[in-house]
Amino acid sequence: MALELRPNCEFCDIDLPPASTQARICSYECTFCAACAEHRLGNVCPNCGGGFVPRPIRPAREWRPGVSLARQPASEKRVHLKYSTDDIAAHCAGIRDIAPEER
Repeated sequence: MALELRPNCEFCDIDLPPASTQARICSYECTFCAACAEHRLGNVCPNCGGGFVPRPIRPAREWRPGVSLARQPASEKRVHLKYSTDDIAAHCAGIRDIAPEER
């Protein structure tokens, strides 16, 4: 099963195309831009509390049969946070000093 490759930052809604090196994801594939993940969220996913890693780039070329962006396209469904800005700030502030592997 391939990653969903969501098309936008869930916080600021900036476009994050499949080849973007600025996309960050948590283990649930929540997707944010690098600026939001680092500066606004402090490496805390506002949905699950996990940390972020750079989202892998799906190969555009089919190096192996059936495995490429053309064969497994990125999602076109935009995702947005369901929490208020104040709730996100409180959630992130409460656990950002705990290392992701200890959350």
